[in-house]
Amino acid sequence: MARARSIRDRAHGSRVTYSPKVFIPLTMLCRDKCGYCTFAQPPARLESPYLSDHEVMAIAEAGAAAGCHEALFTLGERPELRYPDAAKWLTRHGFESTVDYLAHATRLVVEKSGLLPHANAGALYPEELALLRKTAPSQGMMLETLADLDCHRGSPDKTAERRLATLDAAGELAIPFTTGILVGIGETRVDRVDALEAIAESHRRWGHVQEVIVQNFLPKPGTAMHSAPACPSEEYLEAIALARLILPEGIHLQAPPNLSDDFGQLLDAGIDDWGGVSPVTADHVNPECPWPAVDRLAAVTEAKGFTLAPRLTVYPEYALDQDRWLDADMRFPVLDRSDAEGLGRPNDGGWYSGADAAPPILLAPPNQNGSASGLAIANGAVGEVLAGVRSGQEVGVGEIVTLFSARGPEVRAVASLADELRQAAVGDEVTWVSNRNINYTNVCTFKCRFCGFSKGPLSLNLRGDPYLLTLDDIAERTAEAAEAGATEVCLQGGIHPSFDGDYYIDVTRAVKDAVPDIHVHGFTALEVTEGARRLEEPLADYLRRLMDAGLRSLPGTAAEILDDDIRQVICPDKIDTDEWLEAHRTAHGLGLRSNVTIMFGTVEQPIHWARHLVRTRELQKETGGFTEFVPLPFVHMAAPIYLQKRSRRGPTFREALLMHAVGRIAYHGWIHNIQASWVKLGMAGAAQMLQAGVNDLGGTLINENISRAAGASHGQEVTESDLRELCAPLGRTLRQRTTLYDAVAV
Repeated sequence: MARARSIRDRAHGSRVTYSPKVFIPLTMLCRDKCGYCTFAQPPARLESPYLSDHEVMAIAEAGAAAGCHEALFTLGERPELRYPDAAKWLTRHGFESTVDYLAHATRLVVEKSGLLPHANAGALYPEELALLRKTAPSQGMMLETLADLDCHRGSPDKTAERRLATLDAAGELAIPFTTGILVGIGETRVDRVDALEAIAESHRRWGHVQEVIVQNFLPKPGTAMHSAPACPSEEYLEAIALARLILPEGIHLQAPPNLSDDFGQLLDAGIDDWGGVSPVTADHVNPECPWPAVDRLAAVTEAKGFTLAPRLTVYPEYALDQDRWLDADMRFPVLDRSDAEGLGRPNDGGWYSGADAAPPILLAPPNQNGSASGLAIANGAVGEVLAGVRSGQEVGVGEIVTLFSARGPEVRAVASLADELRQAAVGDEVTWVSNRNINYTNVCTFKCRFCGFSKGPLSLNLRGDPYLLTLDDIAERTAEAAEAGATEVCLQGGIHPSFDGDYYIDVTRAVKDAVPDIHVHGFTALEVTEGARRLEEPLADYLRRLMDAGLRSLPGTAAEILDDDIRQVICPDKIDTDEWLEAHRTAHGLGLRSNVTIMFGTVEQPIHWARHLVRTRELQKETGGFTEFVPLPFVHMAAPIYLQKRSRRGPTFREALLMHAVGRIAYHGWIHNIQASWVKLGMAGAAQMLQAGVNDLGGTLINENISRAAGASHGQEVTESDLRELCAPLGRTLRQRTTLYDAVAV
């Protein structure tokens, strides 16, 4: 067991997963007669040989409402070959076989409920596996044993040859597969080793075995083995440990928590997964053994020094390699339920970036006793990175990725360190700037796939009509902003096909002519690069002319993700990473300050976030020109890339909180200000960010339109009193600032 734990810790770290699921017993008829099974029933005990579409969907919809991700279809093997009632039912409903009906039911579930089906149909032929691959992201079949045992007499589908053929066929078809052994049904230790080695060998050929279940036998009344002894605990723990020693390290190892009184000891034997746990349905194979509540599962897991994370039917290694492992029809359903690591999205109480819903409480205010309160403990790799930061080490790409993996109490530990660094860097003040956004046009020739704001022949017309403000319109809005107390106007818009670079200079002059003292914060790296290109002018010369007209700083937008592989997906015709960095390097060299943004939650992974942070940190070390870091969570609701089923639905709230906290840690000593976008997060979300390293709430943003065009409910305006109310429960003081973080003259 000690050796098994060591392998588990090395391969899978301190994270233990589980699958929130519902069990759908499509049919309890089976042609096999296993001596330990209470799942299989004769037709006389069933109202119908199969569940109807309505019954299947009722279970699936209840699971979706409860926050499940998986619909596990459990069923007997080929009952139509044994029971005429089953064959007649299938014929009457237009299906050729049980597998044919299973393919129909799985497609119904994924299309109507969004749950991801896992087909557990037993020993299948290649054409059957291929059919189900189109409707279920993963499949499974317990190998159980290769031994010829009495309990499998009369079970033609339980021969070693049939099971091994299915296992290999699934690999050849690139199906993420679940298999396992049953311990205590009469097999020997050697038999277990033989079965595990066979699984390992198949996986070495194909790489498809995502998890292996080691399940202990419990006798059940009414079965041939009702008087057989239960699998002894020591024997069971040894079998789990042997599995971890024999199987390739990448395979996940699972043991069901509901079949052991002290299920925490299963972690001591080397498992890294609890399997399916349902808040809705019983374990139909072991109905006498109820599931532990997820809260208890988390408590037991954390007591052993691990963190608990929900997963999908497919593990991250397979979910993130969709072209190889998933049928084209299954790729978006998996993506839509994934977080950035390929694990399962939490329900988050209906919160999404930009949505008008309260976020989950990950960090309760200090004067409240929220359910999220508790010790901020981080073990394993996350704890090591935090300890290194406290000792003065700077995090690199690998350490940043590790911090983004934080779950449960680890999240609070990361946030706690970030807040300590915030306090040391800038104290307890929370700053804000009074500003107005002027989005002068929504017509754009570029095809950014995440943008719901732009209109034009090369983009989707999703919300609103195309417009172009006149210079008089811009001047009037600037004057209104100044009258309302704004010290800044933020200028951003689409790249209109009629613009040349002089347009941006004209806009800047119009603003400064209207209000000479106002700060012009404007034009993204894309806009200034494109303006200079259209004039065939060196960027430095062009920026000097903008500065002569009154430009004083650049926003960091258009950065999105500074990784060109991701940019090819989300903004393929936009400036690349080096061009964005060079635009800001040039601006800084001329005395223009700017900020760093990151737009996250589409298709990228934590490794891309880490590269973004490190590359911008290196530029800050070179120039010192960045004033702040501004995370911008992707708003998915009306974004083309999401409507085209090619992205996730924005970040989870945990990911959003970690982006601010990890940003504080990564930029420590180099960028002092971390800003929370209440436009994207909502006010309640921003309040939690203030406990995770954030010291700035950005601007009042009168007339912000870009986030709202993507579907955000926030974004028009907040007042100073709104911001003060946000800070009060945290004991933080609010101070108005200028764009460049100077004090505002009273």
